[in-house]
Amino acid sequence: ADNARTRLVDLTVRPSKLEAPIDKIHPMPFPGLNIDNVPFFAAIAAAAHGQTLIHDWVYDNRAIYLTDLNRLGGRLQLLDPHRVLVEGPTRWRAAEMMCPPALRPAVVVLLAMMAAEGTSVLRNVYVINRGYEELAERLNSV
Repeated sequence: ADNARTRLVDLTVRPSKLEAPIDKIHPMPFPGLNIDNVPFFAAIAAAAHGQTLIHDWVYDNRAIYLTDLNRLGGRLQLLDPHRVLVEGPTRWRAAEMMCPPALRPAVVVLLAMMAAEGTSVLRNVYVINRGYEELAERLNSV
């Protein structure tokens, strides 16, 4: 690498068919899934073939905000304030919507919008700006 500190390797990317897991996705102590990363698996599960149960038992009502993905073409069914059933695969579509008030679900909505064809508009992104410094500038630089 140019900085003489980073070791670079070549990666080979092969197409694959993402299958929904048999078991539910839920937070666990280390080395399990970190609670802050659980919402991101809604977007991953939406890309997989089959149904995925996401059980976010730590935070009340956070699973409710994930159902905003339905406006973007997702097929998520809220089972209770802690559990959501995600059906995939999803063909994301553009939409205009308000940002959810929870940080991680808001970023999941943003990621789904970026995967959709067309132009999406996400309004009231204060919560994202508060949690991720200069995210718009960093994404634009990519």
